[in-house]
Amino acid sequence: MAETGASPLPPTPPAHSPLFRAEQFVWLTARVLEQRLFAYHFLHGTADPVETALDAYRNQDGGYGHALEPDLRGPVSQPLHTVQALRVLDSIGRCGGQRVERVCRYLTSVSTPDGALPAVHPSQRGYPTAPFVPIVDDPPSALLATGPVVGVLHRNEVWHAWLFRATDFCWQAVESLEKSHPYEIQAAVAFLDSAPDRPRAEAAADRLGRLVREHRLAALDPDRLDDYPVAPGYAPGEYHFPHDYAGTPHSLARVWFTDDEMTRSLDFLASEQQEDGGWPIRWRQWEPAPALEARPLVTIGALRTLRSYGRPIG
Repeated sequence: MAETGASPLPPTPPAHSPLFRAEQFVWLTARVLEQRLFAYHFLHGTADPVETALDAYRNQDGGYGHALEPDLRGPVSQPLHTVQALRVLDSIGRCGGQRVERVCRYLTSVSTPDGALPAVHPSQRGYPTAPFVPIVDDPPSALLATGPVVGVLHRNEVWHAWLFRATDFCWQAVESLEKSHPYEIQAAVAFLDSAPDRPRAEAAADRLGRLVREHRLAALDPDRLDDYPVAPGYAPGEYHFPHDYAGTPHSLARVWFTDDEMTRSLDFLASEQQEDGGWPIRWRQWEPAPALEARPLVTIGALRTLRSYGRPIG
């Protein structure tokens, strides 16, 4: 039974527990990759089946495609798919070796002149893509894609020539932010949480935290959401909460929020589990398939966040 990544016994959590309900949702709706991830994180599954499932999305150029990031459809490799792939490998302790060397060669091949990553490479043109994802012929460097990739590679002590200029780009981008939006701030935190220069990272994070509060980029009271603005271009109701920035209590973003604010945020996250056992997505839904594929990702993320803060999940 261990080869399947499934529990060898019938589920032990009570039927009303968040984990049991989420497990039923995952088996009903998730792709094989998210089924394997769920089993790894919550059912004592092993890492090998996760890697095998992830390989289905890998291309010969070392990148990843095939809608690994659900809002980008089609087979071509894209930086945002690579973000997802590295997060998976990081979460199972497999972010290293020849696999990551191939990824770094891909990153080098699609980098912009300043050595960083565009959010979307123009090779995406012609394939179904979320309408809120712009495709341009000469895309600029984007912290949105570069920050999480550089952060994961540093956290796993990966060293590659590509990292040097990409790291410099991230420092420049993070330290020059004056106006931003929640997803870019999340990407900045992903970089800062693992950047090698810890005093510099802490100083940059402190400045970002003040920016987040000044521009009200975090909804601090879930009971009064109308008091908080939604970022331009976001879907109605696409709010971000303290737990979205500080996904674990060890994140530099945790000190941005008081204990009461984080408690309200986590209470709200726990309450968001829906009748079918999954958590909702808040961004704009443009087609049924991407939304269906994204919800198990969001569900696994919600459970991991709650567990990291010591919340009971079952």
